[in-house]
Amino acid sequence: MTALILDGHPSPDSLTATLARRYAQAHGDAELVAVRHLDFDPILRGGYRAVQPLEPDLERALASLLAATHIVVATPVWWAGTPALLKGFFDRVLLPKQTYRYRPNGLPQGLLPARTGRLLLTSDSPTWFLRWTGDPAVRQVRNQTLKFCGVRRVRTTRFPSVRSSDDRTRARWITEVENLARRDAGAAVPARV
Repeated sequence: MTALILDGHPSPDSLTATLARRYAQAHGDAELVAVRHLDFDPILRGGYRAVQPLEPDLERALASLLAATHIVVATPVWWAGTPALLKGFFDRVLLPKQTYRYRPNGLPQGLLPARTGRLLLTSDSPTWFLRWTGDPAVRQVRNQTLKFCGVRRVRTTRFPSVRSSDDRTRARWITEVENLARRDAGAAVPARV
């Protein structure tokens, strides 16, 4: 598998879910994981002080993350972040010594083999507003999650002002996502060994 697409929206009828599906279809060599369909406890009960065994769905998702050379996260921006379900998925599946570790000097080292990534962000807010607020969802997912775990190049594509968008705009966004997927598939980089 080359690409892993994580659909972080709780609703299968959302624009985010549609964009994730169309990206996966157009990419050609991709696995789509809709986090809402996974059976797992999204709460990291003991923090990282205790081992919380992964449910079978999370074991499969972790295996897919470790096999991917390109990771895509499709998520809405809610309250300047991701939905709780996606955050819970990250908390549970991005485990120390499997997706990252700390070097002797205390700095983190990402262990995911994916070299590239993409964020597909939907929001009701316009892009200028998200940037004005510091783009916390992008900083969180791109920098503090994907890059922290070793994904070096992460591109961000925004789909702003969703609530005021019309069918024509949404159709244009779907075409844009399909074109991005085909372009990303052609630029796939082999995994690190």
